[in-house]
Amino acid sequence: MAIAQQLDIPLRERNTLLLAAGYAPRFPQRSIHATAMQSVRETLTRLLDAHQPYPGLVLDGQWNVVLANNAALKLAELLPDSLRTPTMNIYRASLHPDGLARFTRNLDVWATHLLGNLRRSIENTGDPALSALEAEILEYPRMRDAMRRGATSETQALLVPCVLDVPAGSVSMFTTLTSFGTPQDVTLQELCMELFYPSDAASEQLLRALAA
Repeated sequence: MAIAQQLDIPLRERNTLLLAAGYAPRFPQRSIHATAMQSVRETLTRLLDAHQPYPGLVLDGQWNVVLANNAALKLAELLPDSLRTPTMNIYRASLHPDGLARFTRNLDVWATHLLGNLRRSIENTGDPALSALEAEILEYPRMRDAMRRGATSETQALLVPCVLDVPAGSVSMFTTLTSFGTPQDVTLQELCMELFYPSDAASEQLLRALAA
């Protein structure tokens, strides 16, 4: 445990190490919908509601959506049912040709950014489910070409935005990722909150209009 602490090994892998050494797992893994997680759910819901009228999501370790505010659900209406049910994955929703990719004006740059994040998650966790997700996405039509173009494109923006041309107009957003600081549960450590913010005044007005 001391070695795992110094190496900052994720809690899931610490349990694996303990099992390999003949010990019981130390860190529980509860569903976000478990009774013991009620206070966590309430906190996350308050944060998402406070972020209105901007989209906000809570994602699990495989980047599946577990909670979302109304603004995010409004954008999700652009997706076909096959990408929303039974579980919505943020990478599939963003990069599948039938998903938000068809509305994304700067898909080359945005896809390169997203797949770079996914690759880092794979390297940090070694999760085979994430590796399978990456392989699936790279087989989407024109995705490899988009990444090649995105890797060589130049931008003067401070942050990489996602620019969507939706039926109501054009909206440009950047994102932040937030995680729990002192988790002692595998699920909690793997949860993160992704909050979207408007990149300009016109995008802010459109998001407020959609919420209204």
